[in-house]
Amino acid sequence: MTTVRPLIGVSTYLEAGARWGAWELEAALLPAGYPRLVQRAGGLAAMLPPDAPEYAAATVARLDGLVIAGGPDVEPVHYGATPDPRTGPPARARDTWELALIRAALASGTPLLGICRGLQLLNVALGGTLVQHVDGHAPTPGVFGRHPVKPVPGTVYGDLVPEETSVPTYHHQAVDRLGEGLLPSAYAPDGTIEAAELPGPHWVVGVQWHPEMGEDLRVMRALVTAAVRA
Repeated sequence: MTTVRPLIGVSTYLEAGARWGAWELEAALLPAGYPRLVQRAGGLAAMLPPDAPEYAAATVARLDGLVIAGGPDVEPVHYGATPDPRTGPPARARDTWELALIRAALASGTPLLGICRGLQLLNVALGGTLVQHVDGHAPTPGVFGRHPVKPVPGTVYGDLVPEETSVPTYHHQAVDRLGEGLLPSAYAPDGTIEAAELPGPHWVVGVQWHPEMGEDLRVMRALVTAAVRA
């Protein structure tokens, strides 16, 4: 564990009608598991609510590392597809902001971790496409499931987590055609790509599951270490 605590930005989303105490207002929300995971891994967590995309580069320049959090389905227009009836309603402000954050991180070499939707957006940002519905990865609405993930030897993820592990999962979309330069680094038993990474001098990894809902710190600690070194 490094003794330096780098600043890790985590994307958030705006939710109308959020309720706490006597209040019901629009709020910038982030499930607490995300900042807790950053903190447990040795980083300082900063919430990044949606903003105008032209401010993405300046935002990323203030950070040591970036996490794109899970959330709603990516609007299919971003990868040239017609919406499937099972695809959720668009979150256009979030799509635009997070795609801009990803592109700014890639351009600047800022270490980047995509979680669930974050992996899907990373893939789309690099020209890839998504499967708009897969069965069995979110069996009960609002409840995280688990399934095994098998690493690909010789990849960044495979070196971090060389053994097959059981991971917390909740999604119904997945990577289809990989974006330019991305390599798969873990699979589910049904062949779904569960992790992908961008080889090169900078740390860029995406995972389809939700590490913030588990106890394994290895992926987030690797991001924190990369953020210190960047």
